[in-house]
Parts: sequence; structure tokens; C-alpha cells
Amino acid sequence: MANNNENKILNVPHLRFPEFTGEWKKCVLQDVVAFSNGKAHENCVNENGDYVLVNSKFVSTNGQVQKRVTSQLSPLCKSQFVMVMSDLPNGKALAKCYYIEDDHKFTLNQRICSFTAKDRNISRFLMYQINRNKYYMRFDDGINQTNLKKSEVLSCPVFIPSIHEQEKIATMLHLLDERIATQTKIIDKLQSLIKGLAVALTTKGKPNIAISQCLECHSSTLQESEVLPNGLYKVFGANGLVGYTDVPQMSSDAILVIKDGSGVGTVSYAQGKFSVIGTLNYLTAIGNIDLRYLYFALSVFNFQPYKTGMAIPHIYFKDYGKAKIYCPPLAEQKHVANVLGKLESKLFVEQGLLASFNQQKQYLLGQMFI
Repeated sequence: MANNNENKILNVPHLRFPEFTGEWKKCVLQDVVAFSNGKAHENCVNENGDYVLVNSKFVSTNGQVQKRVTSQLSPLCKSQFVMVMSDLPNGKALAKCYYIEDDHKFTLNQRICSFTAKDRNISRFLMYQINRNKYYMRFDDGINQTNLKKSEVLSCPVFIPSIHEQEKIATMLHLLDERIATQTKIIDKLQSLIKGLAVALTTKGKPNIAISQCLECHSSTLQESEVLPNGLYKVFGANGLVGYTDVPQMSSDAILVIKDGSGVGTVSYAQGKFSVIGTLNYLTAIGNIDLRYLYFALSVFNFQPYKTGMAIPHIYFKDYGKAKIYCPPLAEQKHVANVLGKLESKLFVEQGLLASFNQQKQYLLGQMFI
């Protein structure tokens, strides 16, 4: 919100298209939408069903994970939007919204609600305003499952500008969402290409050397609690960069392997001086062999047979190190690593673009709404 010359707080956003003036009207969600609850569909789930079930998994994955049903017990129509009303403590799905683009395709599950805009208000504008709104996040105590009541859902404060301004904001954000979706597809295709080529190029010959004969395994006792927010050298964990240290464990490139937890067997490549926390092992080359080639070979290596443990899976170098991989002559190793490395560099550029688009969207959402 902004101030006028009399220091009165005005109901206007910080960032606005220049052709619009005047305050936004403050109201609650029930003033601008009609509410409807979903229904249970357990008895009509069928992978060959004609309808897509809109449940929390569907919404939380932006429609990527789908379950099909044979009956449309709670039909959804184009231009409606839905919201998840129930989630686990600190869950990522609570109050997440999804916009319905098609008629006769979707049906609404229980614990998901749908909204239909009233009085010519723009559904997509309203969806962007209430999606994961901080008002709803306050109901999550971080201990118990959150179950939003209808009255709580409809009491969310909203600010409403003119229909034309709603349309312009919604259109711009939707175009940005479409660009993000396109960028995600570009990344998915590139990752698939790299994986396919890595499999083809690093497994085309008969396995001829054990992993332990070409790589040496190193472990770390560094804990994430010991990592600094700033420093000279990067520290990597299971989710990538976790912080910094002033003294590195390694002073040359290495292959990083997650050795336990949900991401066990995930491989990455670290360059220069760095450290890792205890959930990772780092592997260095033995003898005259190309480390980048080994990285791409391990990126498509099947660690599954070497996983142990039920609750928390583990892999041990002493086990998978006995497995053999294919290593061609050094010149061919370097050629393969060069080809795949250039594609991976392209992937990193595209991932950087995606991160930039998402940052732009979050900034606009924070500035264009009250």
C-alpha cells in the first residue's frame, strides 16, 4: 500500500500499470466468489477413466500427477479455480490454487474447493491473489494437519480494482506462467537428451573396469550446523550449495554422490576448492582417466541393487565400487565428456533462466497485489 500527501494509507499496490488510478476496494473472498466443495471419488477411480480427478497431488504438481475416474461427481468448468483445503504440517499444498482451462474434463475431489467469480470479476486475478496467501498460512501451526473450514476460506481479505485492471494483471502473470511452463519443458527435454546420450555413449562397450579401480572414495564429517553463511569456499549438501567455509576439504574437481537419504545415488560434479557435508561422498580419479567421463557414466549408473536400509536408504562405495563400467581409450573418454559437458552447460543456462523467471513472478506477485 502507498501513502498520499496527508500520510493516509491508500489501498493501492506498490507496482501498477500507469494508466490506472484510484484505490482498490477491500472486501473478503465471499463477496466476489461462489464456493463449492468437492466429493469423494474412491469408487470410480480407473486409469482409463474419462475425467481427471482434481486432488491435492494434482494441484500441488500443477497438473503433472493425474488420477483418472469414470464419473464426474463434482464437475468443474472453464474459468473456475480450485484450492487445497487440507495438508500436513508445513506442507507445500495448503491453499495452493489451480486454474481450470477446459470444460467437461475435470472433477473435484473432497478437501478441495472450487470458486466461481461473481459480478464479472476475473477468476485468474482472484486466483493469483489468494494462492498460498499468508492469511491461509497462519492456520498451519507446524504440528497438526491443517483443515481449512469453508468460513475460514471465504474470510480471506482481498482487494479488488476495476475489471480492466484485473484483466491486465491476470493476463501478464498468465503469460509469465506460460513462459515458465515452456522453459520447464525445454529443461526436461534437454535433461532427457543428456541422459539418453550418456547411456548410449558410456555403455556402448562391454564393462571393463571396476569403479573402485578408477575412482577413490572420500568421506566427510562436516555437519551442516558447522557451515557458514558466507566464506571463501562452497559447501555442498544433498540439495546443492548449503553454505561456505574458510578452509576447503578438496582443492581439485570431484564427483559428488549422495550416500544416504531420499536422494541416495544422485550424482553431481564439483570444481575447484570446496567441501561437502557428511551426507555426501566425493570421488576422485585414479590414474590416467577422465573424471568428467566417469561423472557422466555414474550419472546413469544403476545404484538400486546396492541400496541398503529400509527407513533411510544407504549406498556404500565398498559395494558399488565392485561394479564394472565401460571405459574406452582416453581420447574417446575426453570426446564423450566434451560433448556431454557442452550440453550440460546449456542445461545450466536454461535452468538459470527458469530461476530468473520464477524470481520475476514472485517479485510481481509481491508488488502488484496489496
